[in-house]
Parts: sequence; C-alpha cells; structure tokens
Amino acid sequence: MKIAIVGTGALGGWYAALLSEAGHAVHCLARSDHEVINRDGLTLRNKGTQRIVRVASATPEAASIGPCDLVVVTLKSTSNAALPGLLGPLLGPATLVVTLQNGMGNVETLAQLLPAERIVAGLCFVCINRLAPAVIDTTLAGYVRMAAAVGPINPAVEHCVAIFAAAGVDCQAEASLEAVLWKKLCWNIPFNGLAIAGGSITTDLILADPALNERAYLLMKEVQAAAVARGHGFEDAHIKRQFVVTVGMGPYRPSSLIDFVEGRDVEVEGIWGEPLRRGQAAGLKMPETEKLVAEIKARTKTPPPAHYLPALRMAVYLCQALAG
Repeated sequence: MKIAIVGTGALGGWYAALLSEAGHAVHCLARSDHEVINRDGLTLRNKGTQRIVRVASATPEAASIGPCDLVVVTLKSTSNAALPGLLGPLLGPATLVVTLQNGMGNVETLAQLLPAERIVAGLCFVCINRLAPAVIDTTLAGYVRMAAAVGPINPAVEHCVAIFAAAGVDCQAEASLEAVLWKKLCWNIPFNGLAIAGGSITTDLILADPALNERAYLLMKEVQAAAVARGHGFEDAHIKRQFVVTVGMGPYRPSSLIDFVEGRDVEVEGIWGEPLRRGQAAGLKMPETEKLVAEIKARTKTPPPAHYLPALRMAVYLCQALAG
C-alpha cells in the first residue's frame, strides 16, 4: 500500500516507521527533516532500545509523492490552513485520509476537501517526542482509537484500524468520534494547558503542586460535564486513570509545551477554544477552562522562559532584548 505521512514530526515519524516496517511504501511529507530521513532513516528509541527504519522517500513537495492509497495527517492543527495545498496532489478517487491531530475541528476542515466517508479520525493516547531531526523517542506507545468522521463505524474505519493493527499498533474502532475526543481532552486540556500556564513545567511538577493538581482535577470535571451535556459522558474512573498514567510518565513535556518553548504556534483553538465553545453552547459554565484559555493566550504572546530555549534561540532572544 502506498501511504503518505503529512507532517513527519514526533507522531508522524513514529507511525511512518511502524507502517514501513509492516511492508508499506511510506512517503514522508516533511518540511524540515526530509534530508536527514532520506540519508539516515528514522531513528526510533523506546525504553533504552534503538533501531533505524527506512521509508520509501521523504520530501517537502507533495507533488513528488503523487496520489496515495492512504494519507495520514499528523500536522499540528495550527497548520490546517495549508492542508488544501498539501493534500491535493496526494488524493486519488479512492484515497482514505486519517487525521491523528489533537483537538476538535480537524475533521470539519478535511470534510471541505473530500467526502466525509473517506475521512477517519484517530486519537493517539501516547507519549512520543522528537528529540532531534528524524529521532523519535517513545515513553509510552499507548494506543490509537479510530472513528468515522460522521456516523457509526464504517468500512473505511475498519480498513484503517486493520492497517495500523497489523503494524503493531494497539488500534481499535470506536462508535463515536466526539466521545473519544472528550476522553482525550480530559488529559490534554489540563496537562497541556497547565504545563504552559504553570510556567513551562513538566507533568510531574503539576502533580507535585497541590494547587495545580487540584486545578487539573477541576478541569477534568468540567470536560466530563461538557461531554455529558453533549451526550458522550464518561465515568469518574477515566479521570482517576489520567492521574495514574501521568504519574508513570515522569517528567514529561506535553506536546503543547514543546511547541511553546520552541516558539511554534500552540493549538489553542483545537485543544481549548473549541471544546470550551461546545461546552458553553450546551449551556455549561466552564470557569476553570475559561481561566486557563486566558492564561495560555497571555503566555503565548510572550517569549518562553529563557532556560528552556536552545542555545541559538537564546542568543537571538537576548540580542532582540538588548536591541530594545
């Protein structure tokens, strides 16, 4: 099967490697890492082990890949405006598209480009970081859940689940996309958000701070209430599980924190803004989420703390500061 990975960062690199190992012809659409991937392959690190995986090609030009059987979108949702140009050359009359992006609103964007029955939404419950160009570290391989863009499980979902499962991914189909979205947001909203709002801190520091730990719990309860209001409630056991899993992650840097400290756009609307709007539209008051959104927006307008910046970015930042 010919597969394109759109956005070969941490998530895209990980699944590109697994799908390539499963025998598929995987082509990586990569803005910055394509030369390293072509030369050295993808380096996967997992709990002290390391292996190198080759893919069919890596390129910054979608036209050089051409139409594919399957396209996997792992771009940040902040880049969704570029999707028409990126996906156009990759789409044939029967191409399926899987979005593995965070937050809400991604399926709606894709539905403007191709029929909804060819779109599959996937949610990744993982801990994966890009350590360097084409070097991917996995703390927790976790699992993937897939659902139809609209309606119940359909043949496209079943086909994509089978492809990922055959590549060694714990992947299952879910009956409701929104139900899975709210479950993932139960972790993403508090921990991605408080990592930024708390002063660029890792998840272990959130858990260790009584005030932040309490805020995380209150945020989860608001997410749960919004899910219930929209007909997709989940049990308190899911909330408890988020804390247990996070303890096991150790000093983990959530993806939004990495974007923030590296000076990239943070997915404010997809992870916090749209869920807040949907909860409020269902008649809920979500003061903790509102407060967090305001804090994140305030922080993302200012440079991240200097001690988190790479040396070159530090130098640029200091020069700009001295120049007034």
